[in-house]
Formats: sequence, structure tokens, C-alpha cells
Amino acid sequence: MPTFSTNAANQGFCSCHVCSLVSRVDQMSDSRRCPRCRALLRFRKPASVSRCWSLLIAAYILYIPANLLTMMETGSLLNYRKDTILSGVVHLWETGSWGISTIVFIASVMIPLLKLISLSLLLVSVQRGSKLHPRLRTSLYRSVELVGRWSMLDIYVVTLLAALVQMGTMATVKAGPAALAFGAVVILTMFASMQFEPRLIWDPLEKREPDDDDTE
Repeated sequence: MPTFSTNAANQGFCSCHVCSLVSRVDQMSDSRRCPRCRALLRFRKPASVSRCWSLLIAAYILYIPANLLTMMETGSLLNYRKDTILSGVVHLWETGSWGISTIVFIASVMIPLLKLISLSLLLVSVQRGSKLHPRLRTSLYRSVELVGRWSMLDIYVVTLLAALVQMGTMATVKAGPAALAFGAVVILTMFASMQFEPRLIWDPLEKREPDDDDTE
């Protein structure tokens, strides 16, 4: 026998994406708005998957120059050097700044890459209608949102180093062209996570076929 869905959307309830108020919506239309904050109510974000993929692909493309181009330029009367993110991490490690080196590597290399991979896995699983580990995938999405705010740490480190160096010596420190690409990657991944609809993870569980032997 078929399994009937009992989710909130099928019962006519919709949660506002702005104030989280749950409202009863019998006839959904574009003019239907939240009674508390007047935001437009939607059961699901429109074109969530395609928009998220577009932002994610752009972030993948910009991730390459963000790691290959110069992130920081330092100059003084004696020498002048240009560092990418990785060469800067190595330089900080070799000069004894192990803590800062580790933080920059995690925040500037590992976290953006893990966010890209995690969102890609979530999108692929949603497109395939996967029913595996929905709680785990939901926790993964929440983790992506949680760590997103720390991805700009590398830009903050460049600014801090520039201030410290210029106050103590006649040297100069400035951000390189990779800073723009890196900032774009962070912003694109943030928008991609905002466009992703986590409720799509649970939708396949509410659409079971009467016969388990049916091919997908």
C-alpha cells in the first residue's frame, strides 16, 4: 500500500525564512506573505539546486587563482617578496609562527575546499533523490553554514600583518591579486549555502513508491 506523506508542507504549513513563524497556507500564491514580517512565503526555495550549482561552479573556478596568485606582498629596504597562501603558510611556519600558520592554513585552504566539496555532495545527493543518512547530511549542511563566517580569516591576517609591520619598521605590506579572488570564493560559497534548500534532503523520504521493487 502507498505511504502517505505527513510533512508540514502537505498539511498546508509554511515556515517563514525571515522570522521562522509557521503559518497555515491553504492556497499558496506569490502574493501570500508572512503575517508577522510580511516576507514572501514559499514551501521551497525556487530553483534552489540550479542557483546553488551556478554559484558553486564559479567558486570552484576562482579557487584556483586564489591559491596560485600572490596573496601578500612585503617589501623593505633589504628585500621584497611575494607570497601565495601556501607559501605564506610555509614562511610563517619556518619563522616560528606555528599557531598563525596553522590557523591560516585551516581557514584559507581547508575550510573553503571542504565547503565546496560538502555542498557538491549535498547537491548530488539531492539531485539523485538519495534517502541515505538524511540527518547526517542535514548536520553537514549546518556545519557548512557555521564555519562559513571564518573563511575570511586570511584577509584579516594580511591586514593585521600590514598594520604591525608598518608600525614597527619602514617596510610595507599589501594584499595581492589573490585576495580579490579569495574574497569572491568566500562570498560565492556563502551565497551558495544560502541558496541550498535543506528540506530537499528530506523530500525523497515522503515520496515512497507503493512497490519497493520498482526501479528508480
